[in-house]
Amino acid sequence: MKKTAYIYQLDTWPKFTWNQERIASTLGSVRNRQGRLMGRMEALGLALRSEATLCTLTLDVLKSSEIEGEKLDPAKVRSSIARKLGMEIGGLIPSDRHVDGVVEMMLDAVRNFNKPLAKDRLFGWHASLFPAGRSGMHKIITGAWRTDSHGPMRVVSGAVGREKVHFQAPEAGCLNEEMKKFLTWFNGAGEIDPVIKAAIAHLWFVTLHPFDDGNGRIARAVADMQLARSDGSRERFYSMSARIRQERNAYYDILEKTQKNTVDSKVGIDITMWLEWFLGCMGRALEATENTLAGIFRKARFWEKHPAGTINERQHVMLNKLLDGFEGKLTTSKWAKITKCSQDTALRDILDLAGKGILIKDSAGGRSTSYLLKEA
Repeated sequence: MKKTAYIYQLDTWPKFTWNQERIASTLGSVRNRQGRLMGRMEALGLALRSEATLCTLTLDVLKSSEIEGEKLDPAKVRSSIARKLGMEIGGLIPSDRHVDGVVEMMLDAVRNFNKPLAKDRLFGWHASLFPAGRSGMHKIITGAWRTDSHGPMRVVSGAVGREKVHFQAPEAGCLNEEMKKFLTWFNGAGEIDPVIKAAIAHLWFVTLHPFDDGNGRIARAVADMQLARSDGSRERFYSMSARIRQERNAYYDILEKTQKNTVDSKVGIDITMWLEWFLGCMGRALEATENTLAGIFRKARFWEKHPAGTINERQHVMLNKLLDGFEGKLTTSKWAKITKCSQDTALRDILDLAGKGILIKDSAGGRSTSYLLKEA
């Protein structure tokens, strides 16, 4: 056996192996949960699925950036995604070029999951992440592989002069060849389970670290693209990045341990520990969907009980606003203003819903009678 510093230096790179028995149970559970979630979302109808996708993609973009220590404005991210998906929702605000770039990368990855991943496509993603050609105050090469002109690409932590090197990426000179191998594998057919392929793609890409910056975000976008392939859907209902953000320390620890796996063998590079962590994280991401999409599931349950045929268009609009969290108190004057009807019509609409047990009077009182949604 031969000891070395990083897995890409091993003779068997990039031949990955794992203990199928150790991951079989977790993989089966994750795939089952994944299938049940997709079936449940399919039954919701287009409007609610679109809303769920908007919620999930917004979370994905925000949390993937947070993992790298960058905080984006949630309202700008949500507005950018909604506009690019052609969704007509309230509260849209202008977004900036940087937010739009991050959103464009993620949407291209998941909405066009069935298209090949090519070098130029990755270059486009990278350029979108850094539209000004800068990472913070530093000028970087965008839309091209890194050159290592300022020294080896390293992942470090700690104060200047006392840095700890967690990882050193392969030399820039080998990236063309290494990325060709990766892209050929990623686009090729194979017998690997598609979720396992997402985990390997994430690890392989981030180990090559082909760009000056943004490698973690692009690695997670590549993994999301493969997960979209495994779901067979352009819609996203669970967020790996949101879960990874919660488990960021464990994420970095398992990456470092896997990349420093110094045992070489003729069989290949054992990545069982990484796959166990990735599958566990995905399982927890799927579990968290119930909380993330609680409002959407609440809406679905509400409209199952109250079919559209029993509710007029004005009532439908206002009930959705209440389900979304109507600000302030609902009065006949607000109803009339929002739905553009007379106060008499507004009162008839409200009393009709009260008679059906959907609205109740607000017991808090006040100068004007106000109403609440009865069903929590």
